[in-house]
Amino acid sequence: MNKVVFLDMREEGLSLFIIEKNRDRWELRDRVDIPDQDLPSDIEKTFKDVRESYLSLPLSLLDFRIVKLPFHDLEKVREVLPFELDSLVLGGSAAVVFDACILEKNNDKYDVLATYIPKDNLRRILGKFEKLKIVPRIVTSIELASVMNSPRPHEGIIEGLLDSRLVGGEDRIKAVIKEIDRPTINLRRGEFAHTADTERTKKSLKLTAILMGVLMLIFLSDTGFRIISTEKEISAVKDEIRKTYQGLFPEEKKITSELYQMKAHLRELKEKEKAFIGVSPLQFLLDLTTHSISGAIFNDITIDKERVVLKGECRSLSDVQEIKSALEEFLRNVNISDAKSLSQDRTTFTITAKEKD
Repeated sequence: MNKVVFLDMREEGLSLFIIEKNRDRWELRDRVDIPDQDLPSDIEKTFKDVRESYLSLPLSLLDFRIVKLPFHDLEKVREVLPFELDSLVLGGSAAVVFDACILEKNNDKYDVLATYIPKDNLRRILGKFEKLKIVPRIVTSIELASVMNSPRPHEGIIEGLLDSRLVGGEDRIKAVIKEIDRPTINLRRGEFAHTADTERTKKSLKLTAILMGVLMLIFLSDTGFRIISTEKEISAVKDEIRKTYQGLFPEEKKITSELYQMKAHLRELKEKEKAFIGVSPLQFLLDLTTHSISGAIFNDITIDKERVVLKGECRSLSDVQEIKSALEEFLRNVNISDAKSLSQDRTTFTITAKEKD
């Protein structure tokens, strides 16, 4: 049956909304209110024929931080947030489960609302349900959704998080249905990720796997060719990553993992970030890698409060001018302070610049 149960945790108790789909529309079939969030032993009867369950947490169990990022793609935001939360959350990002909502754009950057809960707290809450064989697919918050969907400015959202008025009656039922279709957040991530869907998919694919085995025998030669081609492409991508990394850090001779070592460089920059008022090291490196500068090797990059100094090598003096032009796309007051031709195809240069206003 196409039926779900929405577990709505509140300060005063727990409500179970039994929602069923009728002609492409979710409708409330029943509601069970449980005081003090104590689940009865026969609660499993409520979950008979239930396809999946959802869980809503109250704002009192959640914590929030607002960070500014130069992009709003949620996948990228979730990748970067751990670095931001490391310096904002006690115990670092490894101690919490988090998700994000985009608030608004402000001065070419986006305000991002990071919502998080300590892992121990979430583990305790989910464990209480799992003892009764209740495994929520999504962990969200109706109250957060109400604050985010209210027609208020940025500052009003912050006030709403601090002093949220509970949504009640028909509005709460509508909020429940909306969260089923499109959750505002989902705290079932990382080690808490919901795997029941994957298990069901694996079971349903067993028969398909047998049929695919027969087809695989027929197309074995073609598959082998594709595997070889894919391996070559992967090898080419790895070589390109290695070349790019070596181009950024030519003095670094021992390279074992480009991704890990790049993260280490980024962490070093982040630790030093407080020493800078002007140029953002992370943003500068992103801009530098985005603007392709052919034939340029940067041996020394210095960023201080007032300016950026780049020292490196290229093939000729004309290449130095091209490097200067490329830098002017994201910097100002770009000047060539020194350029020396050491040989026919080797020229050293020193370029100074400032961050754009």
